[in-house]
Amino acid sequence: MSQADQAHMRRAIALARPHLGQTAENPSVGCVIVRNGAVVGEGATGLGGRPHAEEIAVQAAGPAAQGAVVYVTLEPCGARSSGAPSCAARLTQAGVAQVVIACADPSPYADGQGVGQLRAAGLEVRLGVLAEEAQDLYRGYAPARTRRPGH
Repeated sequence: MSQADQAHMRRAIALARPHLGQTAENPSVGCVIVRNGAVVGEGATGLGGRPHAEEIAVQAAGPAAQGAVVYVTLEPCGARSSGAPSCAARLTQAGVAQVVIACADPSPYADGQGVGQLRAAGLEVRLGVLAEEAQDLYRGYAPARTRRPGH
């Protein structure tokens, strides 16, 4: 893990921290998008749980997300309770090249399916970068549902 990886993931963790306890049933997530060494977009889960951090960061990055590296504190969702496009789909559609994730998400809307979708789309995925530091964000996080809808 490079110093740049650590710095960008620490920034994502710092973005998530102020919203702890203010994102309803959703966890507070931080996301940083980097292209050619420069931050081109970042975001944190919105108050009340929407929008998701990845949505905000992708919108902020715009076309600069193409070919970028995404640093996110928790596995991007692979499905949404609202039926909106998942964060994994949004990252894929934005054309990012790589997703670096601190922690897996036990939610029925993620739980490996976000990572699986990203890899199936040909993106490089690295899981566990600064996981111990990011885990502090999710100590009280217990997903409300135990099964994915329709399963």
